[in-house]
Amino acid sequence: MKHNRFNGLDHLRAVAIILVLLYHYRAFKHPDWVETIGRYGWTGVDLFFVLSGFLISNQLFKEIHEDGTIRLKVFFTKRFFRIIPPFAFTLLLYLCFPFFREREALPSLWKFLTFTQNYGLDVINTGTFSHAWSLCIEEQFYLVLPYILLLFIKTGWLTKRKYVLVVPLVISLLLRIFSWNYFIVPALDSDRFWKVWYMYIYYPTHTRLDSLTIGVWIGFLYNYSSAFKHIIHANGLLFFFSGMGMLLLSFWMCYDQASEIASVLGFTCVGMAYGLLVIAAISDSCFISNKAFVGTRELADLSFAVYLSHKGIIHIIQSVTRPMNFSENQLLVLCLIGCLAAGLLYRYAIEQPSARVKNQLLNQNKR
Repeated sequence: MKHNRFNGLDHLRAVAIILVLLYHYRAFKHPDWVETIGRYGWTGVDLFFVLSGFLISNQLFKEIHEDGTIRLKVFFTKRFFRIIPPFAFTLLLYLCFPFFREREALPSLWKFLTFTQNYGLDVINTGTFSHAWSLCIEEQFYLVLPYILLLFIKTGWLTKRKYVLVVPLVISLLLRIFSWNYFIVPALDSDRFWKVWYMYIYYPTHTRLDSLTIGVWIGFLYNYSSAFKHIIHANGLLFFFSGMGMLLLSFWMCYDQASEIASVLGFTCVGMAYGLLVIAAISDSCFISNKAFVGTRELADLSFAVYLSHKGIIHIIQSVTRPMNFSENQLLVLCLIGCLAAGLLYRYAIEQPSARVKNQLLNQNKR
């Protein structure tokens, strides 16, 4: 690419946060059309996973390609100051201000502090701040990936046995088959079904590695295969329309999100569809990569803060405005404005000061 920033990925990140907002907004007072469109909003998390898999692995593969190693201290410093300050602030809001909670009860504090909340998460009875499950998976991914790549460097697997990088996807698929038959089938006709399905299919890291793995594979090929780069830069539109076609097929397959086919194959198909769209977004020949738009760039930059805070913000706004008799559409607009305002607050009060501290530390290490 001609620029350090992939413009197309900003557009996809903006789409991802909109999908997630619509999906979660269905738990609050909402217009009927949100129920229809938002039913597929859960795939926004998978889009975030593909984006994270590509962006983080692209950074690491580029460093390996240029320096032959990974500077772990630099990598973890960047990740810490990007994620921990806004996450810690949000967790503090949930712990100290009960009116911020969209549900009655929080999971145990230690699960948030260790980023293991996605395991054993009872979304029915302890569903407050449940959306932190995806952040747990990403944090576990950030912790493990650099060490795996360093191991591959030492063993020579990175170039000689590169196909081992797809193993997590296969493992995830097999574990979902096992989880479906061992945990879900016995609960199919019980009132425990949704609790069990979320706990053993939707939330665990080992069943949700598909999209991250696909993102890592794109990052690997982008850095180590000149043929791959040539193909994507020459066929951006083909990748875009192939991705859209596969996404529509995935939506059809996942119309019932908790069906067997969706639970076993759906995450893989959705991840592959979004993988094709990510490839289109980094291609020089696709329209979504050629133009930068202020709106999508700003929304992309705010997406992490909006993701962390949106349920609490929506809950507060709907609670405060209940006597005012706003229409459902008016209330939706008001809640979206509130989420964006919260994102801006995070940016100027937390993220930018954290970034300055991070830059100071990294600059000191260079001296």
